[in-house]
Amino acid sequence: MLDVKNLNITFSGDYGVEAVHNANLQMQRGERLGLVGESGSGKTMLALAITGLYPRNLATLTGEILFEGSDILKSSPKELRRLRGKEMGMVFQEPMTSLNPLMRIGPQIEETLKLHTDMPPQKRRELAIETLDRVELPQPDLTYNKYPHQLSGGQRQRAMIASAIIADPKLLIADEPTTALDVTVQGQIIALLRRINENRGVGILFISHDLSVIRRLCDRVAVMHSGRIVEDAPTKEVFENPKDEYTKRLIAAIPTRTKRGRL
Repeated sequence: MLDVKNLNITFSGDYGVEAVHNANLQMQRGERLGLVGESGSGKTMLALAITGLYPRNLATLTGEILFEGSDILKSSPKELRRLRGKEMGMVFQEPMTSLNPLMRIGPQIEETLKLHTDMPPQKRRELAIETLDRVELPQPDLTYNKYPHQLSGGQRQRAMIASAIIADPKLLIADEPTTALDVTVQGQIIALLRRINENRGVGILFISHDLSVIRRLCDRVAVMHSGRIVEDAPTKEVFENPKDEYTKRLIAAIPTRTKRGRL
């Protein structure tokens, strides 16, 4: 489904900062892939390149990003808009920056349908309410008419997930979607993403700096460090037998129950 080949992302300017260096990454349909690394490792820039949202006037990209066989780097803005709504869904860290505070939740979730389908308004409303129910928001018919500030942080993130999956995309890119949530709600969102993957066959690229979260959701892990993918293997293998020294340090830094008990 997704094949990133020898991708380089370099920002223009006096120093020519290279954010991603020679990255190679593949995803199969329905796979749950975790992309992990510390802040500044290049993982978000890689995700932006996959979605075509990278800053074209500031960055130079070389290599290939093939999605269903088409090279995203050679796609027109019109083709990219179609891909982002219909084939790819996106969920970001802070839904309050993604949701329009002046619009009710329902119409915002319907935006993808308005852009990419000829579905009549009543059908869009019905599907939006059905999708709000699918992401397990209480009283979805009432939630449809609420504003973002009337929802909790976890509920807003569920609304963003609903917006991302309403058109049944093949790939869902989730960039730090649980970082701003407390541990209990974080677990609920991870469980929800797993159910969406299993029930709808949506592939998930889950981006995080937290390996413990990745471990709970993903089949496979790619580790980024200083713009490079330094390890790519099944989750169990990465945790039990990491090859790269940076990956070993990441795993060693995961808090254990014993460590937490001493704090």
